[in-house]
Amino acid sequence: MAKEITKEYTNGELTVVWKAHKCIHSEICVKTLPKVYDPKARPWIKPENASTKELQNQISKCPSGALTYYMNGEKPMEESTVPTADCRVDVLENGPLMVTGTITVVDKDGNETLKENKSFLCRCGASSNKPYCDGAHKKIEFKG
Repeated sequence: MAKEITKEYTNGELTVVWKAHKCIHSEICVKTLPKVYDPKARPWIKPENASTKELQNQISKCPSGALTYYMNGEKPMEESTVPTADCRVDVLENGPLMVTGTITVVDKDGNETLKENKSFLCRCGASSNKPYCDGAHKKIEFKG
């Protein structure tokens, strides 16, 4: 199992939390706020380069949930562990299926994994981490 790296970056008012293992490299963060997110720089996230509102708006668009935030002085939000009846599946153009809500994934051997918040399921067939998306659709230029 890959090491689950989590890093935090603050602008003094808000703390951006980045969970590397959840990132599907959609690049929405980089395209939305390039002055904050620069994958070639260290640190790669500079929240001081945007307003708190800009950060909140951008982070809410992160399709994988790799980026979250909490307001400084408040307890970080915990991810929900209670399954909900609400579940939504969105087909992302030229990409995976985005499942929002809590789901149970059962593998071919009957092993169950509870997935919460957002999950991205491979639609192109090229992922080396099936049934989950690993971004391989970009490499093979999947269209659909």
